[in-house]
Parts: sequence; structure tokens; C-alpha cells
Amino acid sequence: MGRVALVTGGTRGIGEAICLDLKKAGYTVAANYGGNDAAAQAFTEVTGIPAFKFDVSDFDACQQGVDQITKQLGAVDILVNNAGITRDTTMHRMTPQQWNEVIQTNLTSCFNMSRAVIESMRERGFGRIVNIGSLNGRAGQYGQVNYAAAKSGIHGFTKALALEGAGKGITVNAVAPGYVLTDMVRAVPEKVLEKIVSRIPVGRLGDPEDIARAVMFLVADEAGFITGSTLDVNGGQQMY
Repeated sequence: MGRVALVTGGTRGIGEAICLDLKKAGYTVAANYGGNDAAAQAFTEVTGIPAFKFDVSDFDACQQGVDQITKQLGAVDILVNNAGITRDTTMHRMTPQQWNEVIQTNLTSCFNMSRAVIESMRERGFGRIVNIGSLNGRAGQYGQVNYAAAKSGIHGFTKALALEGAGKGITVNAVAPGYVLTDMVRAVPEKVLEKIVSRIPVGRLGDPEDIARAVMFLVADEAGFITGSTLDVNGGQQMY
């Protein structure tokens, strides 16, 4: 059995593309999902990748989910923290629920999931953790105070955990996508999307596969000298 990879939010969009690339490369892959049973079932039927339902914002659920995956597939070597949601609105309209849901799902989940796998990785002397951040966590975005805060937090989380893992063979990196053609972006009004694309130097939205390729680079055994980094995949929209 090859290395075991777990992708949160893995049955749709960017997560699905990551799962497919991992499987193609020979990894044993597990996909987490939160709520859409029909989509998860269809994903498994088409890809052959098992899908495990648990709430990444719930610490105990993450522990139990990782335990189930470990028993079924083996210890997790690679964790991709991809799960994320939006609850967009301006600050003067934002409710505590809209704030908390985004922070818990997008940022606290990175703690929950990393905590569930880190001890095993330390014991085995190998691990790859990749956290999916965002261009909007780097640059900010109108109406996304909650989302930008969560994604910005991911970038700091990545650097701190990278320092802790480095001596144990565990790398921790982030990928910060720009605007990628997913269900989340498809919901944006067409005129707004046109303005977004006009600001992207390569002249197009990203594809989920663009992000998957970046993740594949970072999770490779040969990527052991890359840690604490954020790889921006945004078509040149922002350069840091």
C-alpha cells in the first residue's frame, strides 16, 4: 500500500481535482465531505475513492473520522485541508453566526484535522500537510471579512506548524488560489466575473486542476526541503 492521503472537502471542485491527481499518482486516497450525500456517492462511484462524512469544524468528529480512515486505509501520510465555505456580507450586516461558521469551517478545521494526524506523522517521521488558503486571505476582499480572516489565519497557521514539524520530517505548506471555476465562483454574477477576469493577467479563471498540480508538487516525497511556504496560484492577479 502506498502513502495515504486525506483531502477535506474532497468530493467536489478543487478537492475533487486534488483527489483525482493523487489517485492517478498512486496514492491511497480518502475524501472527506460534510453534507451532500448524493454528490459524495456519485463521486465514489465514478472515481472509486472512498468518501467519509464528518464535520471538520467538530474536533471530536475529526478524531473519529481519522480513526476510521486509519483503520480502513492506513495511517494518514498526507493531509490536504481544503474544506471551506463562504457567508459573504459586509461587516455592518454580518451576524455572529455568519462569522463563526466561516471561521470554524475554514480555519478551526485546519487545527482539528492537523491535530488528528500530527502525532502519527511525528512517530513515523514523515508527513505532508497542505492548507488551501486564498488570494482573498492575502489581499482582502469587500464583503468577506470572515472569509479573508479565516484564510489569512491559515497562512500564519502554516508557518507556525511548519516550524514545529520540520525536525520530524513533516512539511507544512499552503496554496493560495485566485479565482477558480468552482461552484462558489459560478455563483458570482456574470458582470462581476467579467470584471474579475479583466484583472487577471493570464486572461482566464483558474481550473481546479491548476490548484491540484500545485498540491501534488508540495506533497511529493521529494519536496522535503519546502516548508512554511505559500504558493500563489492566481494567474498573476496578485504578486507577492
